[in-house]
Amino acid sequence: MNFAFNEEQNAIREVVARFSAEVLAPGYRKRDQEGVIERDVIRQLGEMGLLGGELPEEFGGSGMDCVTSGLIIEEIARGDFNVGYIPLLTSLNGQIIASHAAPELAKEWLHGMTTGQKVACIALTEPHGGSDAANLRLKAERKGDVYVLNGEKTSISMADQADVAVVFARTGTVEQRASGISAFLVPMASPGITTTRFEDNGQRAIGRGSIFFDNVEVPASHRMGDEGKGFKQVMQGFDYSRALIGLQCLAVAQQSLDETWQWLTERTAFGQNLAAFQGLTHPLAEYQTYVHAARMQCYHALWLKDNNLPHNAEAAMNKWWGPKLAFDVVKQCLLAHGHTGWGEDLPFAQRLRDVLGLQIGDGTAQIMKNIIAREYLPK
Repeated sequence: MNFAFNEEQNAIREVVARFSAEVLAPGYRKRDQEGVIERDVIRQLGEMGLLGGELPEEFGGSGMDCVTSGLIIEEIARGDFNVGYIPLLTSLNGQIIASHAAPELAKEWLHGMTTGQKVACIALTEPHGGSDAANLRLKAERKGDVYVLNGEKTSISMADQADVAVVFARTGTVEQRASGISAFLVPMASPGITTTRFEDNGQRAIGRGSIFFDNVEVPASHRMGDEGKGFKQVMQGFDYSRALIGLQCLAVAQQSLDETWQWLTERTAFGQNLAAFQGLTHPLAEYQTYVHAARMQCYHALWLKDNNLPHNAEAAMNKWWGPKLAFDVVKQCLLAHGHTGWGEDLPFAQRLRDVLGLQIGDGTAQIMKNIIAREYLPK
């Protein structure tokens, strides 16, 4: 068993950490206020090779291992949690497109995504469905060489900032559930597409909204995978993204802990540094233990993926534990800072708002625990 990053991974971490601290962290609050991730920042990520590195070289990647991709997201999220969602979306959608889209179509879009010129979102959730992801009503009707899409997707991250969407639509009957769903790569500039944005408490730089499809024509060549099998083929990619989400959230937790440990050595009360008071240090020590364990769990899931081993349960563990633990840690760090932690001059309140959303999005804790139970119950 080897728990160490190699020399190349450590070098990548150092470069990304410097960029995150110097470029991303100073703009964290501004991006929240303006509700946008600047395209210049996304292009910088692409120029540094931080987007979709695990993809094959013919699609703009470098054949990077998934553990290294997790390391990149972790360091980016330390500076700006929301910017960390860009490499995550690129990795999730990139693997779907590379595996299931026609090669020429994949090359066209993946080159733009890996260079930071294009952003992809994933459009699965619908207004009436929520966690019942297979209960889709957005209809894709075949008419000659095109599919005509009608319906609504909702709660879509980057809905009004994305250039292309991986869209799940029903090509079969409602009774077929998952067996009647196909996946399509749909340019967001297509006629008949409109979007709205919700007023959320957190993740404002990412944005969440609805996408409306009104007789949107999509070339049949843009279908990914076989008709009626898109849901089952593509959903496997979420095992990867769930491990990345865990690291995205835990990065915020660790950054908050680092800042709070430092604060305890600088602030004094009753003639002593705050670090002398076990009422402050013991809760942090406990959370430091949990964060270390959860982080190792995430990298274990990514290692399993790199070695083509099952990681369905492990990914689900990452997804429910990481966001919850991050929220609890940031809350404790805020309290340790007292009234200064509650103010807008420090990022704790914004971090709380941001990580809380991932206890809901991309699969609730209840769904994740269902997955874990299903894997461990005797077959």
